[in-house]
Amino acid sequence: MIQLYHCASARSFRPLWMLEEMGLPYALKMLPFPPRVFAKDYLELNPLGTIPLMVDGGTRMTESAAICHYLGVRHGPTPLVVGPDEADYGAYLNWLHFGEATLTFPQTLVLRYSRLEPPERRSAQVAEDYARWFLGRLRAVDRVVAGQETLAAGRFTGADISVGYALLLAEILDLADQFVPETRDYWARLKTRPAFVRAMTAQAEAAAKAGLPEGLPIPKA
Repeated sequence: MIQLYHCASARSFRPLWMLEEMGLPYALKMLPFPPRVFAKDYLELNPLGTIPLMVDGGTRMTESAAICHYLGVRHGPTPLVVGPDEADYGAYLNWLHFGEATLTFPQTLVLRYSRLEPPERRSAQVAEDYARWFLGRLRAVDRVVAGQETLAAGRFTGADISVGYALLLAEILDLADQFVPETRDYWARLKTRPAFVRAMTAQAEAAAKAGLPEGLPIPKA
C-alpha cells in the first residue's frame, strides 16, 4: 500500500488530494510540523526532514508535484493527467510545477518571516515583499481562470491540485482576500470537490488520532 508522510495542510496535501481523487488505497502517516524539529526519527526515512515522503514499493519521492504526476501515470490511466498526445500537455506540466516552484516558494518566506521565526528574527518587510511576489505571480492564474473553469485540457487535472494547494496556503496566510474575483471563484470551486473534502477529513481524523493539530500549527501574524 502507498504510504504518505504528511503534515496537516502542508505541501504533502497535494499528493493526499491526488490519492483521494484517484480513489487509491493509502496509509497516512501524520507528523508534527516541522518534522525535522519535532520528529527526529523521521530523519532516518528522509534525511532532509521535509514532507511529503511517499513510499510506493521500492519508489520513494519527496517532491509534491512530482508525486501527483507519478501517481497519475503509474496508477492510471486517469483524466487527472494530460498525455503527451494532447494539445495542452505542455500547459499541464507547466502549471503542475508552477504551483510549487513559482507560487509556493514565496509563500514559504512569508510563513517563515511573519510567523515561524522567533519574534526578534521576524521581518515584516521580507514578509510583505514576498507576499507581493506571490500575488504578482498569481496574475498568470488570474488570466487563465478568467476565461476557463480549469487550468488545462478543459478538465480538472493534477495541475489544478498543484496550484490549488498554493491557494490553500494563501488562505492560511491571510492572503486570499487579495485574490481577484475570478481566482476567488476558481478556488471556491476547487474546495467543493468531493476528493478535496475527503482529503481534509482524512487529515483531520489522522491528526486527531495522533494528537496533532488539524492544520498547520502556526500563530496568526
